[in-house]
Amino acid sequence: MSVTNFNTKNDTYRKLMGNGLIYRIPPFQRDYSWTEEEWEDLWMDILETIEPHGEPAHYMGYLVLQSDDDKVFDVIDGQQRLTTLSLIVLATLKQLQGLIAQGVEVVKTEQRLNQLRQTYVGYLDPVTLVARSKLSLNRNNDQYYQTYLVPVVDNLPQRGFRASEQALRKAFLWFEKKLADYVRASDELDHGLLLAQFIDRLSDRLFFTVITVTDELNAYRVFETLNARGVRLSATDLLKNYLFSVLDRSPQPTQEIKALEDRWELMVGRLGSESFPEFLRIHWNSRHRFVRQAELFKTIRSAVRDREQAFTLLREMDEDIDVFLGLTQPELASWSRSAKDAVALLALFRVRQPFPLLLSAFRQLSTSEFETLLRICVVVSFRYTVIGSLPPSEPERIYNQAAKALSEGHYSKLSEVIPGLRDLYPNDESFRIAFANRVIRTKQSRNTRLVRYILCQLEKQASGQDYDFDSQTFNLEHILPQNPNTGWHQFSDEAIEAFAYRLGNMALCETGLNRSLGNDDDQTKLAGYAQSQFVTTRQIAEEQTEWTPDRLEKRQAYMAKQATAIWRVTQFGS
Repeated sequence: MSVTNFNTKNDTYRKLMGNGLIYRIPPFQRDYSWTEEEWEDLWMDILETIEPHGEPAHYMGYLVLQSDDDKVFDVIDGQQRLTTLSLIVLATLKQLQGLIAQGVEVVKTEQRLNQLRQTYVGYLDPVTLVARSKLSLNRNNDQYYQTYLVPVVDNLPQRGFRASEQALRKAFLWFEKKLADYVRASDELDHGLLLAQFIDRLSDRLFFTVITVTDELNAYRVFETLNARGVRLSATDLLKNYLFSVLDRSPQPTQEIKALEDRWELMVGRLGSESFPEFLRIHWNSRHRFVRQAELFKTIRSAVRDREQAFTLLREMDEDIDVFLGLTQPELASWSRSAKDAVALLALFRVRQPFPLLLSAFRQLSTSEFETLLRICVVVSFRYTVIGSLPPSEPERIYNQAAKALSEGHYSKLSEVIPGLRDLYPNDESFRIAFANRVIRTKQSRNTRLVRYILCQLEKQASGQDYDFDSQTFNLEHILPQNPNTGWHQFSDEAIEAFAYRLGNMALCETGLNRSLGNDDDQTKLAGYAQSQFVTTRQIAEEQTEWTPDRLEKRQAYMAKQATAIWRVTQFGS
């Protein structure tokens, strides 16, 4: 993105609203949705800023604008904040109108009212009394805003309006009451002056980081960059606006836009706006060539040019949404218990690269083949990611190739899909070596769950008993304690750091027994392990007379050999 297409600066609210600039919230941007919780937060921030000896400035966050001429700006992100600040200014004008009606300093108050309106709101045409506003809202909210709020009419109507229009009315009345309370609580006798100073200080002390771009593609790149840095913006809204703009060019846009909007809002409501971009990318990659998140909007914009393509995209998204929700929230899915367990393991492994293939497989394969593929993905991910710690980029490419081939009909059954995943499956020797040297630091609860899962599978292999690795009846035992007391002279300080989190140093142990052993020496612990219900834990006591680095490594090598038989896809061989 060249610097000519992207500009960023910090601006106060006064600078934003000055110099004849116009701000438009795109027609299909989300409706006004702030509630009393957000109004209260903003009001308290304003008071803390404008009070004597208060904060010199208050940061309002990012404002993403799109403009071709630096005079008229479409508000891509920040519409809720700009709209609410506008309502505060309008509520102030209502207070000034009240002073004029009471005959208080009429000339001065009228001058202040007119100056504030011209600076922050716009002006009323003296002939038609139609508002020429600096800010226009989206297609659902602008008529109410321009007809009733900008002119500051008395007795705002409230029947027969949308929920978002009611929210605008309630916000205006809420801030009007707060301003009235603010005036009454002040020692300033000139209430018109006090109200003018309120807006004056607010406008100079609230500031935004303003990012201005020239088109939707640049705006989407801004979203991706900021979202990657932890600043959540409405990339979902931008995608929605583009699709709606495509329909807006059709012969019968009103009916089609309403149909699209209803279906879109239903999907976003089920997914959540923050999950929607990820769903869209996984959906797209399940049917088309691989695209990364940063290029998603550009790719969709190139592929979706007319109403038929827009509705095709929507229909296909509808088709995939239940499967995506099942993969991200397995308990919501109407799948078998084994399928849900497999999905839960992918979540434990923090692996989502197979999702495009799984979406494609759900559409194209039988239920039994889909569930078999799920289990294969678990084993592949365990070998490749959990134990091998291999680069995550290669699985994305390979899973996409298989997904695309399935979607396009080049594959029609699971046996044709599996060979394409062979490169993601470390062979037995590579896996055994990686497992024999694997360190998993269990200071994080997720890692503790991961090791418990591994040990439960090894226990099942040894005893035939299937344990729930999340059970509260047993704990994860570190044979060499993480913080050992005296009695561990066979491990130097360096060795403790190197060996405490090796898989060979960990075992399953009943909660009470684990607590009683604590950080005791190896002889006490080995004697305790002999009383355990777990076969793999008793084996430690039966086979070891002391616990040393060498014995730990030999145990882990044995565990690695067992693991090779447990986590195996027979179709891949060894």
